[in-house]
Amino acid sequence: MIDDQVLAGHLQELRRGTVVVACLAVLERPGYGYGLLETLGRLGFAVDANTLYPLLRRLEKQGLLVSEWNTDESRPRKFYRTSDDGAALLRTLLADWRSLSASLDALDEGPLP
Repeated sequence: MIDDQVLAGHLQELRRGTVVVACLAVLERPGYGYGLLETLGRLGFAVDANTLYPLLRRLEKQGLLVSEWNTDESRPRKFYRTSDDGAALLRTLLADWRSLSASLDALDEGPLP
């Protein structure tokens, strides 16, 4: 039987990159951090706020997200949106994910020829 800590570590490693893809995809429509956290959770991407906010800042610094403050409400909120470069990266990452997924499906189907 697999040790729970070993399993948890491998699952975390497997999911880590998917959060970037999910953020870029969800933020093709502008959203703010807490709303993104809720949306990701509903979609099955369990992300802690202490992980998400630094990720958003990193993606913005890399030019993959753009942000602006909305001060129209009583509490100002920073809204994020996937940039053109972020959308291009998203398309590339999704294509690679699909290719990897097809390869893994082939491995799962049985012995190699």
